[in-house]
Amino acid sequence: MTEGSIATENLRPRSSLSRTAFAYVAMFAGAVALFLWLAEYGRSLLAPAPEVGAPRFGGEGPASANTLLHVLLALAVILITARAVGALFRRLGQPPVIGEVIAGILLGPSLLGWVAPGAYAYLLPASVAPYLGVLAQIGVILFMFLVGLELDTATLRQGTHSTIAISHASIVVPFLLGSTFALWLYPRFATSDVPFTVFALFLGVSMSVTAFPVLARILTDRNLQRTPLGIVALTCAAVDDVTAWCLLAFVVSVAKARIGSAAVTVLLTLGFIAVVLLLARPLLLRLVEKVERQGRLAQTPTALVFIALLLSALATESIGIHALFGAFLLGAVIPHDSRIARDLTHRLEDLVIIFLLPAFFAFTGMRTQIGLVRGVGEWAVCAGIILIACLGKFGGSYVAARLTHLPWRESAALGVLMNTRGLMELIVLNIGLDLKVLSPRLFAMFVLMAVITTLMTAPILERLIGSKIRAGGERTIA
Repeated sequence: MTEGSIATENLRPRSSLSRTAFAYVAMFAGAVALFLWLAEYGRSLLAPAPEVGAPRFGGEGPASANTLLHVLLALAVILITARAVGALFRRLGQPPVIGEVIAGILLGPSLLGWVAPGAYAYLLPASVAPYLGVLAQIGVILFMFLVGLELDTATLRQGTHSTIAISHASIVVPFLLGSTFALWLYPRFATSDVPFTVFALFLGVSMSVTAFPVLARILTDRNLQRTPLGIVALTCAAVDDVTAWCLLAFVVSVAKARIGSAAVTVLLTLGFIAVVLLLARPLLLRLVEKVERQGRLAQTPTALVFIALLLSALATESIGIHALFGAFLLGAVIPHDSRIARDLTHRLEDLVIIFLLPAFFAFTGMRTQIGLVRGVGEWAVCAGIILIACLGKFGGSYVAARLTHLPWRESAALGVLMNTRGLMELIVLNIGLDLKVLSPRLFAMFVLMAVITTLMTAPILERLIGSKIRAGGERTIA
């Protein structure tokens, strides 16, 4: 400020400032007086009585302030616990997502509800579960969309016969082992309203899943993603995931429609896939070209992609499979190296991984009751599930890799990597629990299998090819 402006400011009459202050005070005083007069006059007015059954003044709405308080508190506790346990697991050389999964289990009835039932009832009351469930479903739908965006379909098309053979062997062998094991599990852990065919199909798929994103993160953290082993593992896992999700879509359609009308659901699913590939994909490619020319992803194209995502998820949910299949398929038809895919991944990744997926893990933890597994016999069954899961995935991948002339060490490392299940398995298991195919006791056993088979990957891989491993950094997709 110059000397001239200071002088001008000093010359401004103080009376004008006083008039301004007086005007403000008079305005507010007049507004208060007018409202008081309106309130006094309004007391003499009569309004009609409320209709019978209509909400009454002072009553709580569907989401009361008390429920909102508990939801916000639960989310804060979930995020803090997930980040803390995830950071601990990163220090231990494990994928942080497994720490977040275990954090969700620790917050559930298996630990917190057992050690401090009062704290558990306050932090995660039953009224919170539906809201966490909605957030969990949204998180899984967006996560599967991101997985589809990162899927390199060109790599799948260019996969060698040996790679495809290994990936399919890693599905067929555990699928058959799981279906065979269903003969023993069905009369002990299922109920009569669950058809054996659905139970056997679901157990087969549960044994066949590989967590492609977790596997990719393990390879990246150890700088193995560009090695021959890493390329084969990523390709096999991608083919494995696509095949497993198609199988799961079929199983869900059978479970929801029962055997009689499952064919209709399958035909509708094939029709939906045809619509996405023949109609939606060309439109999306035109949108991709337009965004590439503009050099940025504006709000309108982003809104169009989200509308397509919602419609795709809505279509598959209406058909009778799960909304996540529509989200995954839509993401897969968008070129993974396009600006749309890169920008959407950048915008959504932190929201999904940091905020929404921990809600899914906590929701899964609330449904996991490890205390239901009682006695030596049931823990032996749990150990048997883990053993069969490892034999199927590791054995199928290892034998197929050896038959395609890979060295034994690389074959064993590939089998260990394909045995990684992680978050993908939890998604499958939650679908099984929602459909009542899995009982809560069997659900808890399979959750333990998913956690243990993923925890095994890093240390066994280090023992097999430890000299090639160098620690990496942060993850992207969990």
